[in-house]
Amino acid sequence: MGNLLMYWQQGDAVSRAVALTLLVMSIGSWVLVFWKGWVLRRVRHDLSSAPAHYWAASDVTAARQALQPLDREGVLLPLADAAHAPVDARSLGAQATPEAQLTRALRDALHEVLARLRLGLVWLATVGAVAPFVGLLGTVWGIYHAMLRISAEGSVGIDQIAGPVGEALVMTAAGLAVAIPAVIAYNLFGKLVTASEADLEGFAHDLRETALALRAKG
Repeated sequence: MGNLLMYWQQGDAVSRAVALTLLVMSIGSWVLVFWKGWVLRRVRHDLSSAPAHYWAASDVTAARQALQPLDREGVLLPLADAAHAPVDARSLGAQATPEAQLTRALRDALHEVLARLRLGLVWLATVGAVAPFVGLLGTVWGIYHAMLRISAEGSVGIDQIAGPVGEALVMTAAGLAVAIPAVIAYNLFGKLVTASEADLEGFAHDLRETALALRAKG
């Protein structure tokens, strides 16, 4: 901690800006990791149990009522509502076949749900890709200023080089410390979102077939 404080006190505007950038990246990533992990955990649990209650209901109204308390993150209800939403008879979309109408409505609802599930992944990917280079910039800048101080003193010894250069190299380690958790979280969350997408697509397909069957009977 003392070395970091000394590095901060001896640094200029660029080195301090690099340190603050890494700090913001780290805080943002960890907040996102905890929040997104909690959300996706709930989504995966609901996707594994809620559809069975929906299909076990006696009719559409009862199915929605059974699904509502089980769909805590609202990833299934938008699809269920889209499958049975009325279409404005005066609209251009009403001129399409029932199959095309359902496909469009379910596709739009699915895209909205997936956009919410993917929220934050771009931040993690950006931090994972950029943070090491931000840390490297801090290191290069720190070493440059360390060399300037050493050359100004007129004599160079290993003890004079080791301290300033070691402090500058801390920025590289800080960049990696910020990037590695972000990359791991991005890969893990991406896998969970992909699995959720497959489940939601299956649910949407079943909704489409059921809605078409109900329309045929009606």
